[in-house]
Amino acid sequence: MNRKTFTTIVSGTLLCLALLLGNCAFAANAVTNADELVAQHLDSIASVKTRADMKNHLVQGPVEYKILVGGAGVLGGKAVLVSEGKKFQFMMKLTNNEYRGEQIVFDGDKDKVAFSTARQTRSALGNFLFVQDAGIREGLLGGTLSTAWPLLNLGERKPKLSFGGLKKIDGQELYELRYRPRKSSDLEIQLYFDPQTYRHVETVYSYSVSQGLTGVSPSSPQGGVPVPGSMDTGGSVGAPGSSPETAAARQQLTRYRLQEKFSDFKTVDGVTLPTHYDIQFTQELQNGSTTLSDWDMKGLDVTSNIQVDPRNFEVK
Repeated sequence: MNRKTFTTIVSGTLLCLALLLGNCAFAANAVTNADELVAQHLDSIASVKTRADMKNHLVQGPVEYKILVGGAGVLGGKAVLVSEGKKFQFMMKLTNNEYRGEQIVFDGDKDKVAFSTARQTRSALGNFLFVQDAGIREGLLGGTLSTAWPLLNLGERKPKLSFGGLKKIDGQELYELRYRPRKSSDLEIQLYFDPQTYRHVETVYSYSVSQGLTGVSPSSPQGGVPVPGSMDTGGSVGAPGSSPETAAARQQLTRYRLQEKFSDFKTVDGVTLPTHYDIQFTQELQNGSTTLSDWDMKGLDVTSNIQVDPRNFEVK
């Protein structure tokens, strides 16, 4: 055996051993149940002491609203999320009189979803959160950007958590944790975590009903108030070429899906939080039409333990 061949064999063997040890290390750190996942996740935010000292968060940055399916249109504005304990206010203020954005407040007991249109109605997203308010009351909305995040205080929340193992979501392997509030809810709620960092990167809320949510016009992605450039999404049941059976099936259920995504994590004063927050809301209506709207917040600035005006959390 010549020297070159021997060197190649040794190098290959060392590479295999490195890969094997890496996989073993990953397997040793892999979680197998909900308790282990939550523990690793909390440590990914901050140390036990730093988490105990976390009183409030103020999150600010730009927001861009777009209709991705069922119309067209782009609006810009500003997003603010302020939280203290279980209380929070989340506001997205857009530069448009017809659709002004969203304002959601929880005072620790009662919640409020403000009207968001010039006609004094809620948007489709706002109405969904108002009717199916578990995301607000449980502190899930906004993920770890809010001190109301329920995994920080499971002893008080007492939800039922079910570990789903690794799931492939949008081509990425993520740990799934199914969340069921102590108070009954019709929502299906899945939380997803990066298997290497244990950071919370996504929440999905799903709801299906034979009748649509009341208070929302099915003809527009914003509850009857189209933004500039948007298209009416109404239409007759049954697209060209569809069978009567297909048309009937489409009439059976209206489906709603709210998806929150979190990325671009940064560590400030020992606390690691996302600086990119994206919300997508999908409606699959009984008439066969689908709308998908997106609120994208990039470059968020997060500050903690500041003086917070209690009037932020007043529900009027």
